[in-house]
Amino acid sequence: MFANVLIANRGEIACRVIRTARRLGIRAIVLHTPADRGALFTRMADEAIEIGEGAAGYLDGEEIVATAVAVGAQCLHPGYGFLSENADFAEACGAARVVFVGPPPAAMRAMGLKSSAKALMQKAGAPVVPGYHGDNQNPKFLKEKAYQIGYPVLIKAIAGGGGRGMRRIDAHVDFDAGFEAATREARAAFGDPRVLIEKYILLPRHIEVQVFGDQHGQVVHLFERDCSLQRRHQKVIEESPAPGLPEATRAAMTEAAVAAAKAVGYFSAGTVEFIVDAARGLGPDSFYFLEMNTRLQVEHPVTEAILGVDLVEWQFRVAAGEPLPLKQGDLTRNGAAIEARLNAEDPQIGFLPSPGLIRALRLGPEGGDLRIDAGVEAGDAVTPFYDSMIAKLIAHAPTREAALAKLNDALARAIVIGPKTNLEFLSALLTAPEVAAGVYDTGFIDANLARLGATPREPDTGAVLAGAEMLWRRRLPAAPSLGPVDPWAVADGFELTEVRRASFEARVEARVERFVATTTPEGTTFSFLDGREAGAAGAPTTIHPIEDGVLVLSGGRQTHVALVDPLEGAAAGASEETGEIVAPMTGRVIALLVEEGQIVEEGARLAVVEAMKMEHALAAPRAGRIEGLAAAVGETVEQGQRLMMVVGEETTK
Repeated sequence: MFANVLIANRGEIACRVIRTARRLGIRAIVLHTPADRGALFTRMADEAIEIGEGAAGYLDGEEIVATAVAVGAQCLHPGYGFLSENADFAEACGAARVVFVGPPPAAMRAMGLKSSAKALMQKAGAPVVPGYHGDNQNPKFLKEKAYQIGYPVLIKAIAGGGGRGMRRIDAHVDFDAGFEAATREARAAFGDPRVLIEKYILLPRHIEVQVFGDQHGQVVHLFERDCSLQRRHQKVIEESPAPGLPEATRAAMTEAAVAAAKAVGYFSAGTVEFIVDAARGLGPDSFYFLEMNTRLQVEHPVTEAILGVDLVEWQFRVAAGEPLPLKQGDLTRNGAAIEARLNAEDPQIGFLPSPGLIRALRLGPEGGDLRIDAGVEAGDAVTPFYDSMIAKLIAHAPTREAALAKLNDALARAIVIGPKTNLEFLSALLTAPEVAAGVYDTGFIDANLARLGATPREPDTGAVLAGAEMLWRRRLPAAPSLGPVDPWAVADGFELTEVRRASFEARVEARVERFVATTTPEGTTFSFLDGREAGAAGAPTTIHPIEDGVLVLSGGRQTHVALVDPLEGAAAGASEETGEIVAPMTGRVIALLVEEGQIVEEGARLAVVEAMKMEHALAAPRAGRIEGLAAAVGETVEQGQRLMMVVGEETTK
């Protein structure tokens, strides 16, 4: 076994590898960028080394290999992102006599590109989704191919994964914009802008098979995972076994997956992904080969739970030349497991990333059949430079129903205060009747956003009132900018015979609410001044004081209730008539599509901002002229920062 390992990844991924390395007695050395200085994984490691000058150091393969040599690393674990599927990087490690903990470069090349993988599988007789997987990347040619295939189609990057460089196109007129977005995203994420075109399956189930091989020619499958609950091709919930999958189909899938791995001399962990056409049923003839991910995947704890194995340990042992710890006949599935990805994002505004300081965090208690893989602790910050994941919660039980109940209970008890999260959304998703019954496809989330609470809504009145009451009782001092002004002075002068009433105001998000505190000999009650009643009580509520008010977490949804500055007056929301274009999130400008003085039509695309692996296109709210352009490609911008103005068309005539 190795004496040490250099982990070329970050966050939850690095924490996961460190835990296994420590158990095996392997000294863990991690790399980190300045953006990750002091992060949890750097505190857990035996040694932490800073690389790069910005946030992209994890992609600098040359510097990473040089660092591995400099620290005397015997092996390098790439995690399951960044350079984990880069064959050139794996070869560079080998040339430097640093063992790459992953598959051989030749197998990565054969299966790492979706186009060549599909050709290989077709040659082997496996079914693939109809489409164009060739080398011609001329946009006009590909547009014609899309028309011949028939809409809807998918434009997909031939490299990478995770939904990056992928766009669904429903009409011929939308092809050009989708192609431009997919290729730009693919180039940024994988350094390769090439794409393929394939028919979009209207009722798809996404089912994948975990395979594992050793350097002695043995390959086994570790059963399947259902990853159909996803949004914009990003997985949200993963589980095993796949609900409703007949044994005959499972056998056909796992046999095809093992054959694919053996065909390219594969060893280490890999995942063979299939699309199942639910419109044709779930029979053995209803699935198509999709792609192979030549790495360990985020959702691997689901497989570990049902089999009682440690796949990172298997990776280390196989990389060291040992045979697989178990043979196919020794692998027996036990019960069901479900994983939920807890992210720092706001479902109510298109799941936009929500970076920031984590003020309180409680997930668990971990133990028994509940596992938590987290990359942060309370006091850590979720940065805008990387993905938005806070933690994964994995529940295991004898039955799917029991595993669902255990995971729902864990989500209900979870406390995450600071960044907004998808906690409430996950609970709504897992309690949806279709999910409980195991009858869903990859389009379920996008088709049910309103039902799942993922559309703009009014503030939670119960949380608002609870926050206002806390502010009133605490008599929080005014913000420093107000000096000696007492924001509660409005409460004076309302004394009645046996009742004292005081009205007060608090800001909730971008609006002002008015409240009344009524004090009688029996006590004090709090209510909305306009007579509204608070929402249904009963949801667990946690109130956390912050600099300008409180954060209220109720039922997984966070609400910010702040003091009103009496010198400021009512909070003014951004008017649609101003034409002001602001950054919707803290992130980086990756495309600027207009110039100063340019005339644009209503709805025209102006810029694209990226954060936490998500792109957000900004469109003109009206026709007009671009003025005050204050952004540049590559620039980091803060949420709410003005990027430009669209001056009304009446001023351009």
